[in-house]
Amino acid sequence: MRRKYSIPDPMKQIVKILTLLLAVTAVWIGLLQTSTIPESYTWLLPLYLIVSLGCYGLLMVGIGLMNFPTCPQEALFLQQDIVEAKDFLKKKGVDVGAD
Repeated sequence: MRRKYSIPDPMKQIVKILTLLLAVTAVWIGLLQTSTIPESYTWLLPLYLIVSLGCYGLLMVGIGLMNFPTCPQEALFLQQDIVEAKDFLKKKGVDVGAD
């Protein structure tokens, strides 16, 4: 039996991203208005955030590649699909090559 994948609701994702962006912007504006961090550092915080997000993204891609799953059952499904497709095409008179 094949798995059915659900597609996430795009509006939920947009709301999450906008909420996070609003929170980060509020913290940044708050830091700009107070003098807890020197102003020269505060103006660089968005750049630091972008670089940090890029590093996080690369780390997640690397971890995903190291833990790339093998799917033996999906491979069997694919082989069955290939056999069915070859049989179907042979019935239609298409040369599908050697088995």
